[in-house]
Amino acid sequence: MTKRVLVVTDAWRPQINGVVRSIEPLMELAPRHGLEIEIMSPDMFRTVPLPTYPEIKLAITSAGRVGRLIRDREPDCIHIATEGPLGRAARRACIRNGWKFSTAYHTRFPEYVAERKIAPARFLYWILRRFHASSQAVLVATDALHQDLEARGFKNLVRWTRGVDTRRFYPRELPGRDPSSPVFIYVGRIAVEKNIDHFLSLDLPGKKMVVGDGPELNRLKREYPDVHFTGALEGEALAEAYRNADVFVFPSRTDTFGLVLLEALASGLPIAAFPVMGPKDILGESGCGVLSEDLRSAALQALDIPSWRCVEHAATFSWDVSMDQFVRAVDVGPLGWSKRPSLLPAVSFPEKVTTAGEPTR
Repeated sequence: MTKRVLVVTDAWRPQINGVVRSIEPLMELAPRHGLEIEIMSPDMFRTVPLPTYPEIKLAITSAGRVGRLIRDREPDCIHIATEGPLGRAARRACIRNGWKFSTAYHTRFPEYVAERKIAPARFLYWILRRFHASSQAVLVATDALHQDLEARGFKNLVRWTRGVDTRRFYPRELPGRDPSSPVFIYVGRIAVEKNIDHFLSLDLPGKKMVVGDGPELNRLKREYPDVHFTGALEGEALAEAYRNADVFVFPSRTDTFGLVLLEALASGLPIAAFPVMGPKDILGESGCGVLSEDLRSAALQALDIPSWRCVEHAATFSWDVSMDQFVRAVDVGPLGWSKRPSLLPAVSFPEKVTTAGEPTR
């Protein structure tokens, strides 16, 4: 019997970001794992644009309305993917009705907000700790993020890794790089917290390419006219952009994971990045990139890393493993209205779940 999972998310199409790109592969794999995933997103409600980031639409709704919509669907599992207005309304509805739910920590909002000088990171972590405190399982992408959140008082942390589609992302055929004119590429949102200025200001040989869209795009185009900005790309166009590059430069210091790193590796691109959460977790001891506080030096050294090493390492990340972890993490118990038995046995995570005390204030 198919288990129905309702995923509540403030981030959905037409947005292109880590939340969307983490959920979409699971929807494709769901039937093979006995799941049916339904999305509740802002396009079901009246919305307003997010200040400073109008591409993102915020849902205007209430816990009562969201609760009624959840009850109408009678899902077997409720997973709240984001901490925005819709996620918060869903959380309140679940608590009011005694429905168990899981959550995910996708984005380091405290750092993002601090970069925009809106509020201090400490205050935002207090809010997020309260948001996730009632969750039966808080899904996190890496060990480093697990340890960081545990130290900040978060509890019920469970690993949920990510994968990469190696049928779409693969290296170019020989001949390989042109050593006289290397191409350094960045792929991702064009926003202040991504620290793209640092990459574009580096004195590097060859060319720089930036793939993506966001509130900083027009400014960067004006300030760096020699850089090739493609805008947002998807599908084969995105895969081709990776294949036309030589090194992937990742200047962000605030990402929790970085799916683009896996796509770059699968495309045969070595990574140049700062030694921070995300790149450190993905690269490990693979030798597929260079992590350094001197990003220019890292980018130049990465040119000497063979493509085959990157491809082999990317192949160790599987969406099937990610799906299996997701299925077990969101299966937090019956919600009360369905008589159908759970498809999975009761699962505990003694090595994954923290027992930190209640959030401090």
